[in-house]
Amino acid sequence: MQTSQPPTGVKRALGFLWAHRWFSLAVLVLITFGSWAGLRALLGPEVVVEQVKRGNLVKTIVASGHFETPYRVEIGSQMAGIVTDVLVEEGQSVKAGDALIRLDAREVNASVIQAEGGLAQAKARIRQLNDLTLPAAKSALAQAQASLVDAQNTFDRTSALFKNGFSPNAALDEAQKNLDVAKAQVRSAELQVFTASPGGSDYVVAETQVNQASATLEAARSRLTYTTISAPRDGILISRTVEKGSVVSTGKALLILAPNGISQLVIGVDEKNLGLIALGEKAIASADAFPEQKFEASVSYINPSVDITRASIEVKLLVADPPAFLRQDMTVSVDIEVGRRDNAIIIGTRFVHDLQNGKPWVLAVERGRAVKRPVTAGLRGLSDVEILTGLSEGDQVVPSLSGVVSGQRIRPVLP
Repeated sequence: MQTSQPPTGVKRALGFLWAHRWFSLAVLVLITFGSWAGLRALLGPEVVVEQVKRGNLVKTIVASGHFETPYRVEIGSQMAGIVTDVLVEEGQSVKAGDALIRLDAREVNASVIQAEGGLAQAKARIRQLNDLTLPAAKSALAQAQASLVDAQNTFDRTSALFKNGFSPNAALDEAQKNLDVAKAQVRSAELQVFTASPGGSDYVVAETQVNQASATLEAARSRLTYTTISAPRDGILISRTVEKGSVVSTGKALLILAPNGISQLVIGVDEKNLGLIALGEKAIASADAFPEQKFEASVSYINPSVDITRASIEVKLLVADPPAFLRQDMTVSVDIEVGRRDNAIIIGTRFVHDLQNGKPWVLAVERGRAVKRPVTAGLRGLSDVEILTGLSEGDQVVPSLSGVVSGQRIRPVLP
């Protein structure tokens, strides 16, 4: 059975191609590349674009600083003395009234005992006036008054007898003298009663001595309380510079207390952002040691002056409910919210040309070409910007660093 053979021309063509197969392959590749390049030049390059969308945009200022209480209490001694015991450690939480340090109290205790004895002695003088001196004076007054009555009666009888010539002049003089003596004794007894009675001089002196002794005792007891140094309020002890056996004096801080309650963050903000910050603005903060644990704060103070060496402004933020992990002077990072737009037209800042010079524009995709389109920028965030005019939701824009020029044909590709 005979088989069909290809025509002689075909044989020759196939043989030629086989003999020049590498050259033929190169020609085929060139033809394919030329077709692809031509198609690419006709349709334009593929460019990754972004579709304009709506969303919420928040503008924040980022700064760093530290955590602290608004004020700290320096705890010292009100008297000089030797420390007999230190009852607390650094970092310990204390309550108001808790004993912190004890001083040697032997000398002060002796002063208290001495003052108590002085007060008891002064009070005994009051009791002596009431129980002995005043009754004796009243008894002496009664006796003097009785003697005065007798002397007066004697004088009256002698005077009558003298008038009738029955008594000599000497007897009348003696009766007059006895009457004068009796009157003087009554006046003296009355004075003794008055001075020993409440309001009298002896009684006032005794009361003054009681008051002085009471004041001395109170002062001694107050000094005794100084031998125990207590916490003035609730807080955490952040510093301790005293040990058992130390000799302390007044005016020297032995412990530093950070009171419980509202705490604050102190940060430095670049002065160029001064116009964006206002009292009451909310912020989200985190400690550098615990970056995943965020907590809230609010701006409470803006320093009226600028730190010329750092070109920054001191800003304080209140932390109403500080987390337990915060420590005094711990480094923190703060994002202060200075602006917000909800449901706004937003695109990435990398798609906007000349954003800083006040005449921003974008390359928008229109019928397969990149077209320059002026826009009006609004609020700017870290990576996004609000577009007020020039773009609509769903428009496609070309990145500013893509190398595409206005009017160029492109093939947009969404990421």
